[in-house]
Amino acid sequence: MASTTIDTPGGKPLGAAPPQAPIMPAEKVSGRTWMAVAAGMLGAFMAVLDIQITNSSLKDILGTLSATQEEGSWIATAYLVAEIIIIPMTGLLTRVFGMRNYMMGTTALFLGFSTLCGFAWNLPSMIVFRMLQGFTGGALIPMAMTLVMTKLPPSKRATGMAIFGLTATLAPSMGPTFGGYLSEIYGWPSIFYINWVPGLLLIGGIALGLDKEKTQASLLLNADWLGIAFMALGLGSLTIFLEEGNSKDWFDSAFIITFAAMAIVGLLGWVVNSALRPQPFVNLGLYGQRNFFAATALSMAMGMGLYGSSFLLPLYLGQIAGYSPMQIGEVIMWSGLPQLFIMPFVAKLSSKIDNRILCSFGLLLFGGSCMMNAYMDATTGYDQLLLSQIVRAFGQPFVMLTLSNFAMNGIQPKDMPSASSLINMTRNLGGSIGIALLATALTTREHFHSQRLGESVSNFALATQDRLASMTQSFIGQGMDPSAAADTALKAIDGIVRREAYVMAYNDGFFLVGMVLFACIGVLWFSDKVKAPSGGGGGGAH
Repeated sequence: MASTTIDTPGGKPLGAAPPQAPIMPAEKVSGRTWMAVAAGMLGAFMAVLDIQITNSSLKDILGTLSATQEEGSWIATAYLVAEIIIIPMTGLLTRVFGMRNYMMGTTALFLGFSTLCGFAWNLPSMIVFRMLQGFTGGALIPMAMTLVMTKLPPSKRATGMAIFGLTATLAPSMGPTFGGYLSEIYGWPSIFYINWVPGLLLIGGIALGLDKEKTQASLLLNADWLGIAFMALGLGSLTIFLEEGNSKDWFDSAFIITFAAMAIVGLLGWVVNSALRPQPFVNLGLYGQRNFFAATALSMAMGMGLYGSSFLLPLYLGQIAGYSPMQIGEVIMWSGLPQLFIMPFVAKLSSKIDNRILCSFGLLLFGGSCMMNAYMDATTGYDQLLLSQIVRAFGQPFVMLTLSNFAMNGIQPKDMPSASSLINMTRNLGGSIGIALLATALTTREHFHSQRLGESVSNFALATQDRLASMTQSFIGQGMDPSAAADTALKAIDGIVRREAYVMAYNDGFFLVGMVLFACIGVLWFSDKVKAPSGGGGGGAH
């Protein structure tokens, strides 16, 4: 077997002689290798961007497809389900097809399905194409990380991980911005067609940057198909449970109970099968390593923070501030753009300072930015949100880069594809959990605050009577008859109460995200002291 073959997570490649010691990449990195790494990053950015890009255009898409808001939630859910299933499978598929063939092939399919999304004629067709889009694009996320770990020498990995960290934090921030601009100027199908630009660059970069490898289709015959089936059932059902739970009142719905049960069966089956099988398709045993376990737990929390804040703020700006998708994008972009300038600085620091200190600093900034958003009122807009967005942009790179360093510290070369798959899967899962928790929190806290405010703003309160009388007189002055004016005034007061209840619920959501991020600082210090390697060596703890 060629030396480029990646071992199975369980040990030796199937049907091959015992592998020789892995050849570490040379310290000098060729332009071809950097081209391949850059192309991989472009793919990861594109795949993460497409999770969020439909959010700001959803109203237009649903209007064209004649679908309700609840039905439209499946447009995002289908993509997420497919993506989270394919991520753990990328190690196996890379061994079968070779990294070059698989990346080029899956990107070509991704572009095809993206185009079909733009041509979707009804909701079912859109859901099918989005699922296929997620199934082909999701592989690009862990493969970008695997490229960094297998193609770059230890001294250059901090730079590679810095670029990878940007794809993970910049894309959720830029998704609503990009989607909003494209939809408003060119119409919603353009958010899918735009993938051709980075997609073709990716295919070209990988074709030129990576050597050809032999396909090993025989590996598919001996693959861990039972483990893959359990994984697909467990992760797919869990994602549907999380994404659809709030809209269907959680365990009051037989649909949700069914998917919860399927998720438990699938995940337990996957774990048991992985423990019993000598060569599972992905090495779940990595969770037994303290550093990796701490890093993946933090990655899940980071997913909650990243996708949770990207979920709350556009919703608030659209519902309370009445912003258009383009205006929402102009606010959100400030949590993304400054990261381009901060990430190289963080990469340099990561080889000199204990990464636990850097990560703690990042979590403090990220959590602090959420706390700044926990005191909004109905007049909060672009000017008031600018500082919190910039603080968020400063904090996120410190967390994302150092988490990658923690996760990959001490991982054997043969386990790198598994480690990359698991940490990215966990982050996406954290995003789904975060959005599910926040959607439920928004609903319950809005009801709670409406009730509390309703008790204060009652018809028996003098302040309410005075306000109603004043508004009624104002409406009469506009030509309404007294009865209609009194009714309109009452509805206006009710609208103000509902609006304020929602603002308070959004504040509670940001407070929750902030507290989760602060709590992560304690978990972080259970891991070992790690620095990114600045020269030779294997990237271990220093």
